[in-house]
Amino acid sequence: MKKRELFVLVGVLALDLLSKYWIESILDLYDSITVIPGFFWLTYLRNTGAAWSIFEGQRWFFLVLAAAAMVGMAYFFFKTDKKNQILRFALIFMFVGTMGNFIDRLVLTYVRDFLSFNTFGYMFPVFNVADISLNVGAGLLILDAWFERKN
Repeated sequence: MKKRELFVLVGVLALDLLSKYWIESILDLYDSITVIPGFFWLTYLRNTGAAWSIFEGQRWFFLVLAAAAMVGMAYFFFKTDKKNQILRFALIFMFVGTMGNFIDRLVLTYVRDFLSFNTFGYMFPVFNVADISLNVGAGLLILDAWFERKN
């Protein structure tokens, strides 16, 4: 693993865990702070499911699924050509996002979410830095597939 890959892995994981710790230190459960009126709030929630609280309360299902996903992502990462930086960073971001929420579920039994947005009248589900990391990784994975298809 290259230094910058390790830096991204450790940095994003630290940002996720520290931001969750910080939000718990400034807000009580269900409390909210308006950051940008009508658009962005910090709202502290605990999620025992996935997005939109689907499969709520299925902690062991998510722990096993996340552990298997992390093993698979690590395997593919180390099998991936070091020159394929897009795919390698896609796997790193997805791994870190999975790990951040895995740690929450393992230690706390729930995931701490706190980023809340209203986009064009739609209140998007509250999420966290780990979720952003997962989505960045998925976007990079799509980008990598697109470049592979072009070649």
